[in-house]
Amino acid sequence: MATPAKGKARVKTVKNSKTGRTRKVSYGQKGATIGKQGSARQRAYCKRSAGQMKKFPKSARNPNSPLRLSRKRWKC
Repeated sequence: MATPAKGKARVKTVKNSKTGRTRKVSYGQKGATIGKQGSARQRAYCKRSAGQMKKFPKSARNPNSPLRLSRKRWKC
C-alpha cells in the first residue's frame, strides 16, 4: 500500500500503459472532509475546480491527475 505525500489525504498507484512504469498520484487535502451531495460546499468546490480545468487543460485531459481524481471523489 502506497502512502500519500506530505499534506495529502489519498494516493492512487497508476501504471503507464506505454512504458509499464508505475507512479504514485497523491491528491486531496489531509484532514478535510468531502461535502455532501448538493451542499453549498460541494457546489463551491465544483465551480472552483471547473475553473482549474480551464486553466490547466493538460490536467483536465489526464484522468489520473490529482485534479480529476479529486473532482471524481467530490462527484463533480
